[in-house]
Amino acid sequence: MARRIAVIGTLDTKGYEVRYLVEAIRRQGEQTVVIDCGVVGEPAFAPDVSSVEVAQAGGGDLAELRRRGDRGAAVATMVEGVGEIMRRLWAEGEMSGAVALGGSAGTLLGASAMAGLPFGVPKLIVSTLASGDVRPYVGTRDVTMMHSVVDILGLNRVLREVLDNAAGAICGMVRAREERPAGEEKPLVGITMFGVTTPCVMRAREILEDAGYETLVFHAVGTGGQALEELIRDGKISGVLDITTTELADELVGGVLSAGPDRLTAAGEMGVPQVVAPGALDMVNFWALDTVPEQFRGRNLYKHNENVTLMRTTRQENEQLGAIIGQKLSAARGPTKVILPLRGVSALDREGQPFDDPEARQALYDCLKSCVGENVEVIELDNHINDPEFAERAATELMAMMKHQGSAP
Repeated sequence: MARRIAVIGTLDTKGYEVRYLVEAIRRQGEQTVVIDCGVVGEPAFAPDVSSVEVAQAGGGDLAELRRRGDRGAAVATMVEGVGEIMRRLWAEGEMSGAVALGGSAGTLLGASAMAGLPFGVPKLIVSTLASGDVRPYVGTRDVTMMHSVVDILGLNRVLREVLDNAAGAICGMVRAREERPAGEEKPLVGITMFGVTTPCVMRAREILEDAGYETLVFHAVGTGGQALEELIRDGKISGVLDITTTELADELVGGVLSAGPDRLTAAGEMGVPQVVAPGALDMVNFWALDTVPEQFRGRNLYKHNENVTLMRTTRQENEQLGAIIGQKLSAARGPTKVILPLRGVSALDREGQPFDDPEARQALYDCLKSCVGENVEVIELDNHINDPEFAERAATELMAMMKHQGSAP
């Protein structure tokens, strides 16, 4: 693959700044491919991929976009187009890393361009927004954001230094990736965890790694579940130990840590072996106590810390969760098992603990069993989810399925 760094920007409004970054990258000894996403006027210098080409890749016409004068529509078209251009460059071996710079529109364009690149490809955005909430731009991808400090409007000593550092950063990442020694390729197992299921995950991970697997543990806080689903669809994951499906409860009830409606679907769609447990389905997450919506103030609330409040799910909600899990897993194309801990699904759902509710737990299990298809084996264990025996059985079941499918170490 040619060692060329894609540089994304709007050359009509930020052309001089983009050119400075390009020159800084070339001084580092690397080549560039410049992609122009500007729609307002003519570029400050000639790009390698013009804004006309980007608009066409996005299904639009640049002249028509300019005539209409609808900034939102124009940005949407260029977002679609730059993503397609980047995917094409990567597939053709024409780039080995990407950098973008801009304000709100430029950051969105850069993030959209990088969203379609595989994990591990160096991705850097120099942005005026990098000191705030960057989740809308980074999401679940391995994107690095660098704060521009000043607005990207005219070169000055501060911005030049930021852009010099950005050039050094992206060039260093590209070279480091190429120079990285090849490691042993072990089968990857994705595991989901929450603080209240940590003992289970620690023991299961130990068993899997002793057996020769490599594990990726995802914190089930919304982005964690999304990242797991994306990596499964990217073909990176050979098996899934979905111990902690708590994000489903937040999606159902309206908590702050939902992973969206597609959670618990990727492994089934891709035919990846999965063992699923109802970890932390006893709770819905909110921030500080005073942020809990008014309609939930009379519920069973637990102050996890100053910034996190947990709410016990009800029997009715557990019935709904059981049905959701059953329906999702029934569509699985690969080997799937559900393993149910009869003595509790989290550290708080145990005899004597504040979320202990055997009736709600049983409602969850009964509904799940009645909704799940014949393709799914349901295993009930007289254990708490954090008992070592539960973790050992879950890990053993997954390893057996992976071995049968030919993905053992």
